[in-house]
Amino acid sequence: MTNERLPDWVPANGLQLRLAGIHFDAIRVRGVRGEAVLHHLADATDGRPGPVVREVAGGRWTYFLIPPGSSKEHTWPPGARCFGPCARDQYVGIPAAHGNTYPLSWRCGPPVEGEFVDPGLLHAVVTAQLCRPPEE
Repeated sequence: MTNERLPDWVPANGLQLRLAGIHFDAIRVRGVRGEAVLHHLADATDGRPGPVVREVAGGRWTYFLIPPGSSKEHTWPPGARCFGPCARDQYVGIPAAHGNTYPLSWRCGPPVEGEFVDPGLLHAVVTAQLCRPPEE
């Protein structure tokens, strides 16, 4: 782990639900499409796309954490669900930086204070990925 400070909304251990729209907004994409979005974001950002939470069970969701309030700046395509000011009382599971956090994990390492996925870049990549057939 680096000397950079974790955001206060990252739990010390395990995982916790956090109300979206307060510390971050989140865009959720399912399965292989979420992984494809992450792959393209990582390529565009030299491997540091920002905080991304992955669920390894169930729907295998990928949650892209963007600055609070920024989700309403874009119209998200079907297949990308917005968690933030565009909806009420939505929670996102947030894993600790280390330890047992199953079924959630940080896909590109835990975030540092003030770090988020770029909402404009995310919107462009999500729109491109969700408007074409999935690669299998």
